[in-house]
Amino acid sequence: MKLLHVDTSILGAGSVSRELTALIVERLTRGVQAEVTYRDLVAESVLHLTAATLPSAHPASALAGPLDAAAQAERAVSDQILEEFIAADTVVVGAPMYNFTIPSQLKAWLDRLAVPGKTFQYGANGPQGLAGGKRVVVAVARGGFYGPESGAVSAEHAESYLRTIFAFMGITRPEFVLAEGLAAGDPNKTRALASAREAVRQLAA
Repeated sequence: MKLLHVDTSILGAGSVSRELTALIVERLTRGVQAEVTYRDLVAESVLHLTAATLPSAHPASALAGPLDAAAQAERAVSDQILEEFIAADTVVVGAPMYNFTIPSQLKAWLDRLAVPGKTFQYGANGPQGLAGGKRVVVAVARGGFYGPESGAVSAEHAESYLRTIFAFMGITRPEFVLAEGLAAGDPNKTRALASAREAVRQLAA
């Protein structure tokens, strides 16, 4: 198994999504030979998307023109991010909800993956995903309640966005481990953590 593990929370040791992704990776690699690649997108400070930071395989990357040494280094990081994703059989992503959506660090990583000819292509019937053979497991942590029964589902733009972008790349059945209500008092947080940990234990190995 080639597993790509991506964390994006700014909370370090206090992060619920980081705890959950670690548990997920432990669960999925238990008893099997696994090559794990880890990216901490907060520690690495991946830059926001520009023509210069697009992967080389993206047609728009040429718009940046000649690159200086610093820009070439950033382009190389983008190329590596794309290659890691394509090579992975399984991808585990930590996705805390910040201000109703995903962290900007996670958006910057995803922007490097959506490359025509690599993870999707346009055909006569519209876009077609090219990364459909991967298993993707996402740990979502959110402070409030945004499920259908909450009345706030229209404000949820983290899980919904991730489902959309992964489906665009051909991954139509990503798996989600959810911990929500983490900021709604200690009893809610305790229940949310217990439920999420149990969901990890129930993941198919």
